[in-house]
Amino acid sequence: MTMGESREYMTLPEENGSINISEEVIAAITVGAVRDVEGVSGMMTNLGSVTDLVNNKKNAQKGTRGVRIDMTGTALVLDVYLTVQYGHPIPEVAENAQKAVISAVEAMTGCPVGAVNIHVGGVTMA
Repeated sequence: MTMGESREYMTLPEENGSINISEEVIAAITVGAVRDVEGVSGMMTNLGSVTDLVNNKKNAQKGTRGVRIDMTGTALVLDVYLTVQYGHPIPEVAENAQKAVISAVEAMTGCPVGAVNIHVGGVTMA
């Protein structure tokens, strides 16, 4: 489902028309949800560097790097690439990130989330 500017949209058919939510919006919601999870220190960019979410929250909201979205099925599949602060248990941080993303995306968009795959690409020292 594409509409101008080669953007991908999730379309929700409604009684009075349809609601189209861009991939960028879903990615921004995902970044916002992950940013608030204790132990997450940043998002991995496509170049493997880190966007610092602790010191740069305003820019982190704009950046949608570190999130890949598959909208081909009936439910969204999100791949989230992040870094964890040293000393935090990675499985626990990853599970909390999954829960936060599912809750935020479903609540804000009404789109069902089928899976959130967390990819931990690094550990940062405080």
